[in-house]
Amino acid sequence: MRVGYGYDVHRLVKNRKLILGGVVVPYHLGLKGHSDADVLIHAVIDALLGAAALGDIGKHFPDTDSRYKNIDSRELLLKTRNLLSTEKIIINNIDATIVAQEPKLIEYIPEMKSNIAEDLDLRVDEVNIKATTGEQIGAMGRSEGISATAITLLQSME
Repeated sequence: MRVGYGYDVHRLVKNRKLILGGVVVPYHLGLKGHSDADVLIHAVIDALLGAAALGDIGKHFPDTDSRYKNIDSRELLLKTRNLLSTEKIIINNIDATIVAQEPKLIEYIPEMKSNIAEDLDLRVDEVNIKATTGEQIGAMGRSEGISATAITLLQSME
């Protein structure tokens, strides 16, 4: 058994869609990034890669590579799942937290869970997503950005 932890943060900007867990969340700002800037999926990817000792998201999907410009992060998650499968690693569960002062995310969490479970070939009850605010403290609390953390438990099939 191996545990992995992931973290990601992106700045909120105008003229971008807000995408979290593969869900377009209605909001007047979106996250700035090379890809679609889905901090939740990026944190999950880093947790998976870390637990498998395979580096991080920047190693596998660098922001200097034009193939990943504006890419749907769910595609990166699928590529990560395939990499783990090649390494004969199975995912036991994912637990993640999104930190966003606004917008409120509770109504979008079931779809986020469903997307991540589908992409990782997990049951929905093996994916947990929580959302919290920054309590008006720091960059997240001032609604300057959104961050996410994720933890996972992996196991080798060998």
